[in-house]
Amino acid sequence: MTLDKADLENFPVAPAFLPAAWRGDLMAVYGFARLIDDAGDGDLADAASVAQLLDVPGAPEDEGFRLALLDGLEQDLDRAFATALGDDRAQGGTVLGTAAGEPRHPLIRGLVPMIERHAVTPEPFRRLIDANRVDQAVTRYPTWDDLRHYCTLSADPVGRLVLALAGRATPARIEMSDDICTALQIVEHLQDVVEDLGRGRIYLPQEDLATFGVTAQDLAAPAASREVRQLIAWEASRARTLLDRGAPLVGTVHGRLRLLLAGFTAGGYAALDAIAAAGYDVLAHRAKPDKRRLAGRAAALFAKGR
Repeated sequence: MTLDKADLENFPVAPAFLPAAWRGDLMAVYGFARLIDDAGDGDLADAASVAQLLDVPGAPEDEGFRLALLDGLEQDLDRAFATALGDDRAQGGTVLGTAAGEPRHPLIRGLVPMIERHAVTPEPFRRLIDANRVDQAVTRYPTWDDLRHYCTLSADPVGRLVLALAGRATPARIEMSDDICTALQIVEHLQDVVEDLGRGRIYLPQEDLATFGVTAQDLAAPAASREVRQLIAWEASRARTLLDRGAPLVGTVHGRLRLLLAGFTAGGYAALDAIAAAGYDVLAHRAKPDKRRLAGRAAALFAKGR
């Protein structure tokens, strides 16, 4: 099940200390993000049924099917905003309005109460869809800046949505949130080198592979060579720098939101610690953060505010 993957994340998606309504909103966002990722990766267990539900032609094995499915899901997103806001307000908020009626997919239908309660716009949801469109065509990233730009689509929108749901979005907070979310995405790429390569993708910048003398064949090895470990250590240091830059966001808020953001950020630090503890060999096994270390990091971040 798509929502079951929440337990596999480096950080708690909707922890129990949050009010039930807030947990529901966060899980609605997570459900949408996972649905889009699974559609883009070809991981939907019922892709043909989803396509039928959304009137998307073709079959999962057809070329272009994933792009068509993403288009269908974007139209369903339009339906969610139109249902929540009314057609006139929705179109004024840049909803395309090309698909009439209520949203059809249950995870997108689950967005409607959240849209009704909060000042969210379609833009961050569209960015998540666009990231998966990019994945259909782009399998390599020449430079660090290219990868960072991809993260503005694949990761940063989630943090912006969390701030919007809490009513705490400001330009300064958004900037720090973007740094944290990009770092978390980079960390996930480091953990998933083997899985991504199996899909034909390498999210490590090509210029860095060249610098450290690493090839795609090296990344397919059962264990990391010295050069691969050096490359992973370099990318991990970049992710840690981004986390350090974004971590002061925790100190700009209070209460349960502060604890939530501390948990997100601590998840990144704990995963980086796990990668380091594995000697930066991310090929032999997926480095997972220790829960006790994560809790300790979260407590420290909550107390210090950074």
